[in-house]
Amino acid sequence: MHFIPENIDDYVVKHSEDEPELLQQLARETYQKILQPRMLSGHYQGRVLSMISKLANPKNILEIGTYTGYSALCLAEGLQADGELHTIDINEELVDFQRKYFDKSEHGHQIFQHLGNALDIIPKLDKTFDLVFIDADKENYSHYFEIVIDKLNVGGIILSDNVLWSGKVLETTFKKEDTATPALIEYNALLKNDKRVETILLPIRDGLTISRKV
Repeated sequence: MHFIPENIDDYVVKHSEDEPELLQQLARETYQKILQPRMLSGHYQGRVLSMISKLANPKNILEIGTYTGYSALCLAEGLQADGELHTIDINEELVDFQRKYFDKSEHGHQIFQHLGNALDIIPKLDKTFDLVFIDADKENYSHYFEIVIDKLNVGGIILSDNVLWSGKVLETTFKKEDTATPALIEYNALLKNDKRVETILLPIRDGLTISRKV
């Protein structure tokens, strides 16, 4: 969904940083071989994630929701030389695909994969983080926030993807099977009202929230 006119969106992309060749390859193979390629962060949002990470220059990054590894590679661009990125996904079938591209990257040795339920894995990570990216099942966004906030260093950043959900967050009635939309509405309110963070919601692609721990 485009929240600005498509020709303006095209202009924005054209006048932003180019997509690195490795990520172009990853995107191509994702669209050729993997289900639901729309889940890919993609060129423009990937450059946004890269820029935020470079500005933050994090020691440790946590990513919830790896998919094919595109966003992890973007975020890793801002890591400190001795930093680590820990990424969690529940889909066992994508592990080898992710690793192939991680190993082609100069940051591959800094990226650690975790397979399973993030709510079980995160408490076992003996680390604090400077940057967290949440891009997994929408129903658990609020739970992810609560479980990572104490592992986030003061001044650390939480990035939350898909928070506009194709504009569905404006709806007031939902289909019975739609559990994601009300969960995201609840999550957006949580970020706005929780005094532990200061938050700004950006209308980038499907909505990206930046929350900073105070």
